[in-house]
Amino acid sequence: MSAQLEAGREYEHRMTRTILWKLDTHILPPLALLWLSNFLDRSNVGNARIAGLEHDTHLHGNQFNTALAVFYVAYLSVEMPSNWVLKRMGANRWLPLIVCAWGTVTTLNCLVQNFSGLVAIRIFLGFCEGGLLPGMVLYLSTIYKRHELQLRVGIFYASASLSGAFGGLLATAIIKMDGIAGLAGWRWIFLLEGIATVICGIIAAIFLPASISTASFLTEEEKEFALHRFRQDAATTTATAASAVAARSGSGGRSDRDSPVSLNDEKAEDSKIEKVTPSQSQPTTVHYEDEAFEWREVRRGIFDVQTWLTGFAYLAFVVSLYSYSLFLPTIVAGLGYSGSQAQLHTVPPYVPAVVLTVVIAVLSDRLRWRGPFILICLPVAIIGYIVAITAQTDTGRYAAVFLMAAGVYPCGPSILSILPNNSSGHYKRATTTALQLAIANCGGFVATFAYTQDQAPKYVKGHSIVLAFLILAWLLIGANVTYCRWENKARAEGRRQHNIEEYQTLWDSGETRAPIGDRHPDFRFTL
Repeated sequence: MSAQLEAGREYEHRMTRTILWKLDTHILPPLALLWLSNFLDRSNVGNARIAGLEHDTHLHGNQFNTALAVFYVAYLSVEMPSNWVLKRMGANRWLPLIVCAWGTVTTLNCLVQNFSGLVAIRIFLGFCEGGLLPGMVLYLSTIYKRHELQLRVGIFYASASLSGAFGGLLATAIIKMDGIAGLAGWRWIFLLEGIATVICGIIAAIFLPASISTASFLTEEEKEFALHRFRQDAATTTATAASAVAARSGSGGRSDRDSPVSLNDEKAEDSKIEKVTPSQSQPTTVHYEDEAFEWREVRRGIFDVQTWLTGFAYLAFVVSLYSYSLFLPTIVAGLGYSGSQAQLHTVPPYVPAVVLTVVIAVLSDRLRWRGPFILICLPVAIIGYIVAITAQTDTGRYAAVFLMAAGVYPCGPSILSILPNNSSGHYKRATTTALQLAIANCGGFVATFAYTQDQAPKYVKGHSIVLAFLILAWLLIGANVTYCRWENKARAEGRRQHNIEEYQTLWDSGETRAPIGDRHPDFRFTL
């Protein structure tokens, strides 16, 4: 018997390693490419600014900031609808489609002649870009287990940091094309980077699978095993009330984390469920691919307290994240650098941010922590802004931008992983992840006006605004960690058993056919 168990464990270990390797090598590179394109297109306007955009389009006062702000008006309006559409369209089609669309719009920036033209382009760019990040996070949450997610989010998110460095280098090279074909260097930035974005979208469409079951790079045996391990991880999040009660009566109420199920056991359980007749009014197992859209699940997502705590926390450090990428070239130029030197000096601060983003993601999945790592990292960025405010030399202010990036960038994958880990039921998760980002991206309005020309070169007001928001973010994440600990304690003590009866009532009345999901008493929130 022990030999069979050992052989079974070895088989599972080998298959898991093989499947994760295949998923990682076929899914993460295309997603990283899409996210790299996103941040290149998001930050290239900052590089174009110091290359002559403002002068050639006759911008004055805060018109540049206004043009940046309107981007977020359009951006916010499409995030939730985009996530609802993603399952029907297929992530392998929808995500590349919107990337190709905004790449096309980006190229049109090279034709801009005035303020109104720039505003129009930025609005359309926001409409195209809004669905990418929530869609990518939602897509990954249907491929990987809950505590495999942040490392994968961290890998593609690190490419955003890399894009900041790469964008500066690329802009330096492209600006040298100034005058070719009668186009200014900043126009070439938009034209070439927009074309590159379209190419990235086409490449992603070729390689991304729609789901585990349609992944051509997996054998049939691997597909079956991958689906099993994904469903096993979500055992009580996909199981419905009646089946959960039956499972608890036979297992002593063990949670999905403590009760591994073999592939044969799962098939047997599915077989039992299929024998239930409609007259018994018992729920059946609802898997991701079978779940239908319900407005009730949307409402569950909207009224989840974690959505708002993490959404406003993300808003608070999005103010730092966006203002940093948009205005770092301007800040560096204010330190006394110009032209290509200014572009090149935007590169080094991103390097430690890339490394830390991946390191924190690895530790976060291993320890099953999200919020605690944000509470550790944010003070680094807070110190960076304090240094920037108080520094008396250009060297001191330049050193501060390293701390800013190192503290803020690793927090992104952590906060993006909280709601996919703590929301179950596909359409609830689709709503929470999109709404979190819709709230967060309102920070773009603050970010675009935090740094105005009259503050140069010290930008004390801008740094102070961002500093206040980062402190707010730390407090909100602390509140969310506290809430998760409190709720997990209540569930462990049996104070959420009534959730099963309430769900059963909804099922019996025909008001829902969604899974019980995170309402299940055995479901535990990730801190």
